[in-house]
Amino acid sequence: MPQIDRNRCEGKDDCVRVCPYQVFEVRRMDAEDFSELSFKGKVKAVLHGRMTAYTPAADACRACGLCVTACPEDAIRLVKNPARQTQPAAAE
Repeated sequence: MPQIDRNRCEGKDDCVRVCPYQVFEVRRMDAEDFSELSFKGKVKAVLHGRMTAYTPAADACRACGLCVTACPEDAIRLVKNPARQTQPAAAE
């Protein structure tokens, strides 16, 4: 699943445009997320209207990597989704 580095993301929506699974949306950063940014990240966020990418449909992600490649700030990386890890096979 995609993980967004909000200290890097400038909300340019390249991820939204390339994602075939509609995983992303770009919107104004939540106050809680803004408060967790570094000083440099806060300055950068303000300069870009506090816009950032969110992943409301992260479960739809198929790890194609198009978002990682498209992001001009290198703000996206793919991480394992613990909810998708396979269950152990039942004993026969």
